This record gives sequence, structure tokens and C-alpha cells, in this order.
Amino acid sequence: MIPSLVHRSAGPPDPPRLRALPGAPPTDAELIASSVDDPAAFAPLFDRHAATVHRYLGRRVGELADDLLSETFLVAFRRRGAYRAEHVEVRPWLLGIATNVVRGHERAERRRYRLLAKAAGRPEEHGEDPADSAARLDAEALRGPLAAALAGLKARDRDALLLLAWGDLGYAEIAAVLDVPVGTVRSRLNRARRQTRAALPTTEEIR
Repeated sequence: MIPSLVHRSAGPPDPPRLRALPGAPPTDAELIASSVDDPAAFAPLFDRHAATVHRYLGRRVGELADDLLSETFLVAFRRRGAYRAEHVEVRPWLLGIATNVVRGHERAERRRYRLLAKAAGRPEEHGEDPADSAARLDAEALRGPLAAALAGLKARDRDALLLLAWGDLGYAEIAAVLDVPVGTVRSRLNRARRQTRAALPTTEEIR
């Protein structure tokens, strides 16, 4: 089941950053710093974070995730010189870039949620291609009322809500990647939760 979109809190504070031990693999921040002069050093970041970013994108835009994953890492590579570890960790930074990339496909995202909302009441079709299983499971998770509720949110409110629920980011991380104050994040989340609750049946819970 999907993480709660309504009840999830900010979660525990981020753990303190630790220096890598001698002989330990380089940290994400060290890889980015090295990649400024040695572009090949950026490649391991894809191996470390591509699955997480793709999963987040897949829930938001479905089959467009493959293309947007490539675009996300291309943007990250181009912006690597501006990355600052003291501002935000690499995983949230990448999810923030992915969120901005999705913004360019907002109409496709809304259309996806509306289709999922309509498809929720249809009987399951048999004989589907195994390659479609991920999309089917996502459709099952995004039940009709929830998909419709997400489609009805303003883009900025939906971004904050899905970074919390599907990106597993805390309030401070969301504020950092969206470049807004934490108070703004709280306002957007409160508004998104209120509108989502109003759109859901009273007997249905989001987990």
C-alpha cells in the first residue's frame, strides 16, 4: 500500500552527517565534488539513486518515467557545480530536480490520475503483458477517489504532498528542494491534505 498522503508527519530529524571512514566508498557529496573536474565520477550516483527517482517518477507520470529519469540526471549533471551538501542531501536534491521536470509534464500527470480514477471501477483484464504489471499495481494503489483528488490539487501543493509521501522527505528537505520557507511547505501540505480528505469517501483510509 502507498504511504499516507493525509496523515504522515514530518518524521524524525535528519541524522547527523558523518565523515567517510578511510577506505570507505566516497559519499554522494564527495562524488559530486569530484565530478566537477572528473565527469566520470558522477556515474555512480545514477547507480545509487536511479531506482528511487524512477519509482517516484513512475507513480507520478507512469510510462513517462523512463524519459524523465534520463532528463532528471542530465539536469543534475549540468547543475553539479552548484550543488552544496550543507543545503540538502543528494537524494532529496535529485527528487527536487525530478519534481521540477514533472512540472513540464503537468498535463500528462493530471491526465494519468484522471484515467486511473476512471479505471478503478473497471474489472481487471486478464492476459495482460507482464511488462505492464508495474503500471497495473500502481493503478491499484492509486484508487479512484485518491487519483481524482491528486488531479484536483494545484501543482505546487501536489508537489509538496508527493515529496512527503512518495519521496519520503521531511519538511525541511521539501523546503530546500522547492526553495521555499518551511512555513510555506506547511501551508501547502495542510491545504493539500484538507482538499484530499474532502475528496475521499469517509470510510476510506489512505495508508
